[in-house]
Amino acid sequence: MRLAVFAFSRRGCETARRVRGALTWDECRCCAPEKYAGEAFEAIAPPCSRFTGPVFQWADAMVFVGAAGIAVRSIAPYVRDKRSDPAVLCVDELGRFVISLLSGHIGGANALAEELAEKLGAVPVVTTATDLHGKFSVDAWAAREGLAISSMGAAKEVSAAILEGPVPLCCDFPVSGDLPAGTVAGEEGEIGICVSWRDRKPFERTLLLVPRVVHVGIGCRRGVSKERIAAAVEKVLVENQVHPQAVKCAASIDLKREEEGLLAFCEERGWPAAFYSAGELTAVEGEFTASERVLRVTGVDNVCERAAMVGAERLIAGKTVCEGVTAALAVEGWTARF
Repeated sequence: MRLAVFAFSRRGCETARRVRGALTWDECRCCAPEKYAGEAFEAIAPPCSRFTGPVFQWADAMVFVGAAGIAVRSIAPYVRDKRSDPAVLCVDELGRFVISLLSGHIGGANALAEELAEKLGAVPVVTTATDLHGKFSVDAWAAREGLAISSMGAAKEVSAAILEGPVPLCCDFPVSGDLPAGTVAGEEGEIGICVSWRDRKPFERTLLLVPRVVHVGIGCRRGVSKERIAAAVEKVLVENQVHPQAVKCAASIDLKREEEGLLAFCEERGWPAAFYSAGELTAVEGEFTASERVLRVTGVDNVCERAAMVGAERLIAGKTVCEGVTAALAVEGWTARF
């Protein structure tokens, strides 16, 4: 994780050092005007907003030590999307208050403000409505659990609805703990939350939260094109109502490690590709669609189903054949923890 700390005065630099010491992040950049920079601080060349731009793209979180107005003006030209903007905090020069300014939920600014305030002995200032009322912050939970959010518009509507009354929530996975404040179990209504790997919409307006838990097992003939692989995989995904963002990885036998079409397909989709030896695939437990021809060629009786099941809990789509490509789907075990 990458942190940037900005200060604009001598006293601010002292507080910035305290901030840097309080947060143990992988990488940290401290920035200050040249006359205050000194050791361990990068010199900010005016105007500050021009210097801030590249840092805004680099950082996972930014802490401004000084007036909130300086922070707002510095980041304003670069604010784009709450799904990608970094967490932005403001700390006064004396370190008395820690204010969550931007990306409170998905970016984690609210949680970071609480953490930093505790370590500095300061007062955290969080202004998001769901947090103030002690209600479920659905986007913060999704970000913390690594879930894809189907629609930011729906997330905003759900957050507003939770403030007015309970919002129904359904989940296709085991649930650990009580449902969060502001939600109630249910599968119908005007607006609601659904946690699933399936592309489904049980409510009139559904906020779908998607865990990345589906493995795509792929077998193919030598030299097959990425387009044919894409057609086969898309077919099995659509037939089984798998949301595209539920896919965690693609998998195959190590004989296909250099298969250009397969590698190009995975790169295009942004899916990590895993390759396993015949021995590793043979060791996978379960009932699979055996093929004598595949066994003679690869040393294992089935590639796609066994590859999909490595690290997964159950097969959700068996071997599907499409023009020299085989595909299968498996899903990991997962629990919704509240």
